[in-house]
Amino acid sequence: MGLDVQHLRVSFDGFVAVADSSFTVKPGESFGIVGESGSGKSTVLRAICGLAPRESGEVRLLGPGPQPEPGSKAFRRLVQMVFQDPYGSLHPRHTVDRLLAEPLAIHGIGDEQARIERALDEVGLGTGFRFRYPHQLSGGQRQRIAIARALILEPQILLLDEPTSALDASVQAEVLNLLETLRARRGLSFVMVSHDLAVVTHLCERLMVMQRGRTVEMLASGDLAAHRVAEPYTRQLMDASTGFRRKPVIS
Repeated sequence: MGLDVQHLRVSFDGFVAVADSSFTVKPGESFGIVGESGSGKSTVLRAICGLAPRESGEVRLLGPGPQPEPGSKAFRRLVQMVFQDPYGSLHPRHTVDRLLAEPLAIHGIGDEQARIERALDEVGLGTGFRFRYPHQLSGGQRQRIAIARALILEPQILLLDEPTSALDASVQAEVLNLLETLRARRGLSFVMVSHDLAVVTHLCERLMVMQRGRTVEMLASGDLAAHRVAEPYTRQLMDASTGFRRKPVIS
């Protein structure tokens, strides 16, 4: 299943967070959105899933037959979001079992135990994790639980809001590899937000560069990796991602 976003506009008390954003994600594609902090990239994801108000624009699912309206219960079953901070997205007083059972209860889906066990197995955690609390898990394990919670409804599209930025570098690689394996196995479509160009280049086939709520450039990840970019802002992002360079001292 694909996703089509056209002329999306989001504002908060007169401040325009997303001015005019349009993009299409093909079925099974991984699409990235990059930009500096405050560029509006996370707001795009929140507007798609109904967590931020859409002032104007259109969000449509692409697939055979009639598709559910954005914000509806049926839409949310097909489109799930994984948040940046697993500390904040998992209720600290709920066990893993309860965290995974909640979306099943909301959507009236039975076979709870089998689905929970399957979801934990898919993200590389055994059933021994079912009755642990978030504070008993590492950061990587918490994010795996967040991914399992998103997947337990068997969605077609995952919205990933910087899913590895709060993790150590070695754990980041594990979670990214897990996401890529799950996408291939389930035929999922991804929309991934990140400020890390290396992460987006690794996981996404195409990407959109945003600045101050507007689209600056659309690129294939291969063009980004080869430094084939047209806009100065994109080049600035690339330079910033390489880190600081000490200028040679001339005596």
